Amino acid sequence: MPGENLSRDEARERAALLSVDGYEVSLDLRSAVGDHATGPATDGAPRTFRSVTTIRFRSAEPGATSFADLIAPSVTALSLNGKDLDPGEVFDGNRIALEDLQADNELVVDAQCAYSRTGEGMHRFVDPEDGEVYLYTQYEPADSRRVFANFEQPDLKAPFRFEVRAPEGWTVWSNGAGELTDGVWKFAETKPISTYITAFAAGPYHYVTDTYTRTFDDGTTLEIPLGAMCRKGLAPYFDSEDVFLVTKQGLDFFHEHFDYPYPFGKYDQAFVPEYNLGAMENPGLVTFREEFIFRGKVTQASYEGRANVILHEMAHMWFGDLVTMEWWDDLWLKESFADFMGAFSLVGATRFKDGWITFANRRKAWAYRADQLPSTHPITADIRDLQDAKLNFDGITYAKGASVLKQLVAYVGQDAFLEGARRYFKRNAYGNTRLGDLLSVLEETSGRDLASWARSWLQTAGVNSLTPQVILSAEGRITELAILQEAAESHPELRPHRVAVGLYRRTPDGAVERYARAELDVEGPRTVVAELVGAEAPDLVLVNDDDLTYCKIRFDEGSLATLRERLGEITDPLARALCWSALWNLTRDALVPARDFLDLVLRFAGRESDIGVLQMLHAWADSALTFYAAPDWRAEGERLLSEGALKELRFAEPGSQHQLTWARFFARVASGAADLQLLRGLLEGTAKIDGLDVDQELRWAFLEPLAAHGGADEAVLAAELARDDTASGKRHQVRCLAARPSAAVKAQAWASVVESDALSNALIEATIAGFDQPSQRELLAPYATKYFAAIERVWADRSIQIAMDVVKGLFPSFQDSQETLDATDAWLAAHESAAPALRRLVLEARDDLARALRAQAVDAAAAG
Repeated sequence: MPGENLSRDEARERAALLSVDGYEVSLDLRSAVGDHATGPATDGAPRTFRSVTTIRFRSAEPGATSFADLIAPSVTALSLNGKDLDPGEVFDGNRIALEDLQADNELVVDAQCAYSRTGEGMHRFVDPEDGEVYLYTQYEPADSRRVFANFEQPDLKAPFRFEVRAPEGWTVWSNGAGELTDGVWKFAETKPISTYITAFAAGPYHYVTDTYTRTFDDGTTLEIPLGAMCRKGLAPYFDSEDVFLVTKQGLDFFHEHFDYPYPFGKYDQAFVPEYNLGAMENPGLVTFREEFIFRGKVTQASYEGRANVILHEMAHMWFGDLVTMEWWDDLWLKESFADFMGAFSLVGATRFKDGWITFANRRKAWAYRADQLPSTHPITADIRDLQDAKLNFDGITYAKGASVLKQLVAYVGQDAFLEGARRYFKRNAYGNTRLGDLLSVLEETSGRDLASWARSWLQTAGVNSLTPQVILSAEGRITELAILQEAAESHPELRPHRVAVGLYRRTPDGAVERYARAELDVEGPRTVVAELVGAEAPDLVLVNDDDLTYCKIRFDEGSLATLRERLGEITDPLARALCWSALWNLTRDALVPARDFLDLVLRFAGRESDIGVLQMLHAWADSALTFYAAPDWRAEGERLLSEGALKELRFAEPGSQHQLTWARFFARVASGAADLQLLRGLLEGTAKIDGLDVDQELRWAFLEPLAAHGGADEAVLAAELARDDTASGKRHQVRCLAARPSAAVKAQAWASVVESDALSNALIEATIAGFDQPSQRELLAPYATKYFAAIERVWADRSIQIAMDVVKGLFPSFQDSQETLDATDAWLAAHESAAPALRRLVLEARDDLARALRAQAVDAAAAG
């Protein structure tokens, strides 16, 4: 892996030297099927395809030396400016040395590139259901060099001409419109774009089309051909009508607000197998993980999540594709904006009007966790190289950045913010930018000096806590309400916050409702809310009402007492979600015992109307029991959770999404004999819960806990695979097989992930998910030592995506003891020179473990 890295300094030096005029890339993908002579897999060698690239570029210094990027098993021929080069002398497997450059240059590279099974580069998937082969590409941040030779950095943009030879009967897609001529797919030249957003998809995909049309004020009409595709095996489940509906709503919204017509011609969306990410914003060919096609019944939260991702990727057409960051330091310039715009357009353009509740409850939880890790970083990060870049697709860059932009909109006003975006696009179209380019237009449109705001919010790390301090008169009115702002010792920055403060009280009918609100700027350690002086005494003070800023909400004692008794009676769903989020942060920070949080879930989650919030509560409850509850109370906690989940499952409206959500949660927490017997009965049809349709996806959800507790053996799981002999079924079966409580099973699963690279990325993910079972702590104990012995080798030998999956997924988090913490510290002390990205992952896991031990101690003390 280290030889594949690229440093920021190298990229800057190359960008100062070179300008790229264009690429012509020809791929021969006929080797994807059968035993084609140009590249079958033999004797352990990878299956390959031919890749021929011509790059025309200029050098600012004739005679200078530089390099091109290519990761390939072999290079057949190379020429620079008509002179043949010896691949053995100039190609090292990762780079092509370029010497004695002229003012104008032409590089031609004829290579054999490898198909991928890791989701990086040209991924090849064989569908077990029908034997069909499907290809797609995924490059970000730097894997296009696995498919064709190039200059792999975002600020060396160029137009691309692609052509592809493919197996007979296949269709091929790329960024531009394609046409099959004399057996070759030829694609329209792209606009100047970065290498990492070029893309291909090829195979017998199921493909449906539509058209988006918009007439502008000047009478001109924009017509965008729309396409959506998936594997043939998923076609019966593909609700392309809803995909197209959200797509058209998004295109309307962004055209109305951005005043810059979509610049990339067509708009295809490919739902592809074994995808490592949620989606990728390749212009003209957006790729998504195929799990967004729902094989079974799902809740509205799933449809909302898919719509949000569709809109997030669409926002990237402007933020990221049209205007791109110079280097990965400013990754936030695209990801933070896309994350914000995803929620903004979701609420503004689609049927999902509660999108900001999901944002507050789910996305910000990701940010709060990331911002308290030792690896937290400013939103504008210090990205030294590509390994740093790979790890910075995180909760800071996405969710915190989006939260800060939401706060910025409140600070400068929505109109000024959007006008700034419009000017940003027009000034920087097809170019590359830094932080200052954005701030300058926002200062123009808002009239505010944003330098100090940017220093506080974009260039420092950490999350502030805001706590209300209430002083009441003898008559029961507020004489002073202040907001106290605190910061962690490690990141002491106190920031300016635009906040709303809400006062809530219980009404005569028992509801808890807001009766007063003030909006103000919070600065420094203590800010008085003058507007609320004289108001009647509140039962609850919510210091970030309406979720305008990014902070951890704290409560005064009176408000906390109200939540303990009345949380389910708060009528406003956003306010309720904010209170749940704050209580979860208090639990994670060891300020509320885990058993108390679980008690709140058991008493109030059944009243939660927002299905996305309910699903988040279930995830938090599961984590509280698994990581934060005192070990000697876990069995009791399991019993309480499973009893509570079953009660809510039986009480839920038959056939409702709440019933489905409680059924899935019950399966996750089921552990006792009666619980497992009920799951078995629901699978076999001997038990029934009115309205609950146990479809194939729910069957697998029920089978995993049965397998983990010894109630579903290999024969049972084989029979289930025969019933669902699909790619999805295979992933489920692999996960369930690895979940079985057997030392031999665990040894086999470990070896298949750590000692072998035979599994694809999706099956590695499934194996790790099955291997790690919180009910099998003793069985997994021996793997703590094995983990620390293996990870440096894994990091060196495997692709960065697979290495990240293994290092994160197999950390012995269930061995939650001081001994494991000491072993982690010992590894870090002994490996100070290990790859910084590897050390970061271990440091993050160590921090999670230390947090769990602190929370467990507090929970144990709560027992008295």
